[in-house]
Amino acid sequence: MAGGGFAVDGPSTAFDGKITLAVIITCIVAASSGLIFGYDIGISGGVTTMPAFLKKFFPEILRKAAGAKRNMYCVYDSEVLTLFTSSLYLAGLLSSLLASRVTATFGRRNTMIFGGCTFLAGGALNGGAENIAMLILGRILLGIGVGFTNQATPVYLSEIAPAKWRGAFNSGFQFFIGIGVVAANCINYGTAKHTWGWRVSLGLAVVPAAIMTIGAFLISDTPSSLVGRGKIEKAKHALQKVRGKNVDVEPELEEIIKWSQVSKDLQQEPFMTIFQRQYRPHLVMAIAIPFFQQLTGINVVAFYAPNLFQSVGFGNDAALLSAIILGLVNLASILVSTAVVDRFGRRFLFIAGGIQMFVCQIALAVVLVVVSGASGTEHISKTNATVVLILMCTYAAGFGWSWGPLSWLIPSEIFPLKIRTTGQSISIAVNFATIFVLSQTFLTMLCHFKYGAFLFYGGWIAVMTIFIVFFLPETKGISLDNMYTVWCKHWYWRRFVVKEVNQDNLP
Repeated sequence: MAGGGFAVDGPSTAFDGKITLAVIITCIVAASSGLIFGYDIGISGGVTTMPAFLKKFFPEILRKAAGAKRNMYCVYDSEVLTLFTSSLYLAGLLSSLLASRVTATFGRRNTMIFGGCTFLAGGALNGGAENIAMLILGRILLGIGVGFTNQATPVYLSEIAPAKWRGAFNSGFQFFIGIGVVAANCINYGTAKHTWGWRVSLGLAVVPAAIMTIGAFLISDTPSSLVGRGKIEKAKHALQKVRGKNVDVEPELEEIIKWSQVSKDLQQEPFMTIFQRQYRPHLVMAIAIPFFQQLTGINVVAFYAPNLFQSVGFGNDAALLSAIILGLVNLASILVSTAVVDRFGRRFLFIAGGIQMFVCQIALAVVLVVVSGASGTEHISKTNATVVLILMCTYAAGFGWSWGPLSWLIPSEIFPLKIRTTGQSISIAVNFATIFVLSQTFLTMLCHFKYGAFLFYGGWIAVMTIFIVFFLPETKGISLDNMYTVWCKHWYWRRFVVKEVNQDNLP
């Protein structure tokens, strides 16, 4: 019985499955595609502080940094430098929209393989770059690769994992993003003093790309994807493999076939279907969640952490080391999320993490204006710079156990099968569009807003936390095919879905 007093003939959740070694290995291999996204996030900021890289491609920044009197917020304000970072996300935006059809037609696994190969080519091109044009082309290839893998992987994890543990398994994607960030920062730290260091840092992107691509060849596609493409026997084999040899998978397979057939019987253009009234809450979440995730400011902080730490008083080595510390804190906090997300639920982590990040952003703004002056020209002591680092780490921890993993999880689990890949594509496209705008404008905003940049993000964090309180229903432990019931029970969203469910008896 769903909320509102009407019956819905929904699928059973008795066969949600247990954790097996096979499902653990499969999800780890799939989640490793987060390595390439994380590696790029971590590598970009460190490379753009390396003197050899700047001398070859952006000599005007070195001249600005050498100035006797400078505004600490404005050293790295360069449109071409930010284009180097943000061009990847423009390419990711376009490719993620295309990835919807590719994922539905060729499967989740094959989409990840294609993305890994494209990213590998981009990494090789960046490592051998001789001019800005080669750098930007390499970044575009990286963006295409990330666009495809980021679209396919969260859907893969949500479809393959048992419903009871879906949050924990899905957070593996964010965990590997974190590993990629830390690995990239460590490589930057080790290569920063060498004239060829930036080539090693950029070129080593081929390693995580090779790891995830080879791994993807060793796993099967999800049962839902295989059934949707008419490969019933392969779907049964894949389901048997991840659920265990002694488990009767026929009921679950029949349920997947049933809902796949329902989707085909009602088949319409997915990008038109998703705009129907009954999918209004799904569409809002697919847009709002990734949009808000980026407006926490985490990715621009990750991109430009070395630049930021240099700006507030750390030397080059200390800035790179501080970025490593920031990444390790974020990584540890993702483990916290993995452990508790299926126990305490999505809403609790979203709200608690939002409050933590809000407090840190406001505190950062206050500390910076007190110790460096409103103009940002006063020298910051090492003690005060350490306070900034501590606040940044606390902020990163709040993100790591809330908006980090959950922003990938929610869009991948709320959509019915017929529009799941389309919904995920929209979510990833919004994510990349927002990153592109923010990364292209962050250094200029930091120059003009100064400490106010942190107040800007703090204000958005307050808005998004309030949004979660009022509009996000709890989804923990609900099977994917039964997910429509959470909207039927919600005080606001039920007005969009109740009538349609009554009429169609379908999610």
